[in-house]
Amino acid sequence: MIAAQRETAGASGGSGNLAALGAADWLSLAAAPTFAVMALLTGVSGGADMICSAAADASPLTGMVPMYLLMSTFHLAPWLKLISSRRGGARRS
Repeated sequence: MIAAQRETAGASGGSGNLAALGAADWLSLAAAPTFAVMALLTGVSGGADMICSAAADASPLTGMVPMYLLMSTFHLAPWLKLISSRRGGARRS
């Protein structure tokens, strides 16, 4: 899909569109690792939700760490597409 978008952008003749698409691709790849690092740092530093989790009825699924992990999981699609396209290209060679 990304390759098709690049071909479409290249066919329109605008190199600015191609550069913007490349930046968007890199930005989409940055989301998952960024959220994973934020989850790690929040978990290690013990963020503000550690104070709130002292309540007896606190669920382990509430707080910033699970939210960051969930967001990292949801943003894995560009990485999975990149990996699958590279594996597909390696098989064809």
